[in-house]
Amino acid sequence: MVTRRSAGILLFRRAPDGPEVLLGHMGGPFWERRDAGAWSVPKGEYGDDETPWDAARREFREELGLPAPAGEPLPLGEVVQSGGKHVVVWAVEGDLDPADMVPGTFTMEWPRGSGRTAEFPELDRAAWFGLAAARAVIVRAQAAFLDRLAEQV
Repeated sequence: MVTRRSAGILLFRRAPDGPEVLLGHMGGPFWERRDAGAWSVPKGEYGDDETPWDAARREFREELGLPAPAGEPLPLGEVVQSGGKHVVVWAVEGDLDPADMVPGTFTMEWPRGSGRTAEFPELDRAAWFGLAAARAVIVRAQAAFLDRLAEQV
């Protein structure tokens, strides 16, 4: 069995009430009416031909359509999501306007079994969240990254 691996960057900024993080709402029909558990660190899969850090920077650009932040990366470690995917994340301090996002897209058969394909954004929106609000919406396993960030900043 091949282990699926993803890498991502958790962009954060300092605010008067504590750190805020940038999360992306997963795109596609499965996620469009969901909120809790439908937000994620911008991340994506990588293979043996790419380092996790390089993949994290590439995926940030692909998912948000914006350059990866240039700040100092803070390693937040790895988690294993419920589907078995191993996710490694770095926090980087920076700021961006979510309205500037130009998401990458993917194609899938929709509706399932119809034989028709449709294109969907990888992330249909992005937003800044305080850590408590982020915990309420982020993919369950990824909440560990919020805790690790809080310990470091």
